[in-house]
Amino acid sequence: MKKVLLLGGAGFIGYNIAKYLTEKGGYKITIADNFFRAGGKIDPILKNLVDENKIAIKPGDYTEPKSFNKLDKDYDYVYMLASVVGVDYVNKIPHEIIRINTALIFNTLEWLRKSNCRKVLFTSTSECYAGAVEAFNYKIPTPETVPLTIEDIGHPRFTYAVTKMLGESGFINYSRKLDFECSIVRYHNVYGPRMGFKHVIPHLVQRFKNNESPFKIYGHDQTRSFNYIDDAVIGTVKAMEVGKNREIYHIGDEEEISIEDLTRFTGNIMNFKGKYKYAPTYPGSVARRCPDISKAKKDLGYVPKVNWKDGLKDTINWYVDYLDKNKDLHESFYDNKKSK
Repeated sequence: MKKVLLLGGAGFIGYNIAKYLTEKGGYKITIADNFFRAGGKIDPILKNLVDENKIAIKPGDYTEPKSFNKLDKDYDYVYMLASVVGVDYVNKIPHEIIRINTALIFNTLEWLRKSNCRKVLFTSTSECYAGAVEAFNYKIPTPETVPLTIEDIGHPRFTYAVTKMLGESGFINYSRKLDFECSIVRYHNVYGPRMGFKHVIPHLVQRFKNNESPFKIYGHDQTRSFNYIDDAVIGTVKAMEVGKNREIYHIGDEEEISIEDLTRFTGNIMNFKGKYKYAPTYPGSVARRCPDISKAKKDLGYVPKVNWKDGLKDTINWYVDYLDKNKDLHESFYDNKKSK
């Protein structure tokens, strides 16, 4: 029985990792989180998973070092997923992105100094190398060896990427000093049901439900690689369990699609009959991004299986149903809590 800690396990990816591990069997799981997604409480979907599988819950503010005192000292696997993420957040509260994400990284690293954990996986992002693609015309699909580059260090958009760069360096170098194993995954536009509301696909669903017309397509000619949550989870668990020590893996899908195709497909699913209109993209948004996943294929046996249209259809239908049942829904945390 492997002992697993999911730091930030109540979030989108953390919940799905917990679900996958319970289905796989052979794991004793603990989730540590502040549960901001549901206003400090465990949301019903997560609660059902926790209750049915006897998952241990350790609520707390992990930007405070003392919260780590409630955790055990000996886990086989520690998934470091905790962070504030989302384009809306980085644009509205960049100072809090830096404070919260940096504190979570540093406190986790210092807790590892006093613990006996066998392996840690840190979750990073393709945002870390976005500047290299734009500034140096770096090749696409992009491998893990890409220089990590911030195009504009003062732009709020890149505060999230800066904290993830810190985390990559921090976990690799602490692992050398403290002699624990670590792997790093860089996610590329992971999506799926229950992903929250601060991301492009839920935004599109909400705007179509509001009958926006003409419907603006922001950055219509930009392209992205979208990675369905089930594939991302399998890649993450493989990186933890068979990934090489101190190696970085790009977790994503090799198929590149345009924002216009994404938008029009969503509109078709939602029976949109209005007109579309091109609009300028958001500041700091890169023109293209698509990962080279050959290293993950070779080392992990990672092969994404869910076609973007199938995954998007499931995601759209989930959000339509969810919003119909929760018409007064307002996601919590910084929607309900003023930052200082």
